Amino acid sequence: MFDENQNEITHDTSTPRWIGIAVVVLAIVSLAGLGVGWTAANRTSSLSSEAQSLTAQTQQLKQNQDVLSQQLAKADDANAQLQGELSVVTNKMKLTEGELTRARYQAKTIKDQDAKQLAALQNDVNGALATKANVDDVNKLGTDVTGVRADLETTKSSLNMTRGEFGTLIAKNHDQIEELRRLGQRDYYEFTISQKGRREKVGDIMVELRGANPKKNLYTVSLYVNDQRFDKRNRSADEPIYFFADSSHAPLEFTVNKVGKNQISGYLSVPKSYSTRAQVSGN
Repeated sequence: MFDENQNEITHDTSTPRWIGIAVVVLAIVSLAGLGVGWTAANRTSSLSSEAQSLTAQTQQLKQNQDVLSQQLAKADDANAQLQGELSVVTNKMKLTEGELTRARYQAKTIKDQDAKQLAALQNDVNGALATKANVDDVNKLGTDVTGVRADLETTKSSLNMTRGEFGTLIAKNHDQIEELRRLGQRDYYEFTISQKGRREKVGDIMVELRGANPKKNLYTVSLYVNDQRFDKRNRSADEPIYFFADSSHAPLEFTVNKVGKNQISGYLSVPKSYSTRAQVSGN
């Protein structure tokens, strides 16, 4: 009986084999789950980093696109400005060709007239010598010839000047202004304005310098004539500005020859008839 009980106890306390196998399987499954979880966590972290990097790259691309759009807009503005300046230059070249043609025609006409005057004076001198004119008469003729030659030199020099749209000669420096004065057809008032925003008197008009660009040789002024205001913007040097005052049939001409930093220099040309009326009204 004792043996039977011992056998029963021994049979009851032994562990079944399948439980050990189950524990091993569960351990393997747990380790596999941990490995999968760790891999998934690393993958999630990597995807998050890649997403942040992609977002930063997207923002950088957007900023680059904005910068490129601004540069393209500036390039379009610069292109439009260049096209405008090219159009102005083209129009000026056409105008210059026409002025050159008129100047050549006038030069030929003046040359023919001068040749006739010289021939007539030479005949007068020869006639005076042939008739044994006195010394005073000969000296007088010589003085006349000298004066005509001086006029011819002035005329030849004026042929080198450009004529404006109203046929007036355009001087580019002080010497040429003096030559135009000697012709006696118009009155000339030279000026230098070296302060912006202040009106200064030039002849019988007031001039206000509004801006000067020495690099592009451009300037902006306001002209005040008989209670009238003329605004002239971005005008080039040696480009005359014409305007009429009162009932004058001939225009006044405002020309700037030199553009400096906040400074312009040039001259005002007015017809003799306007100067006479201005003096009478001033008296």
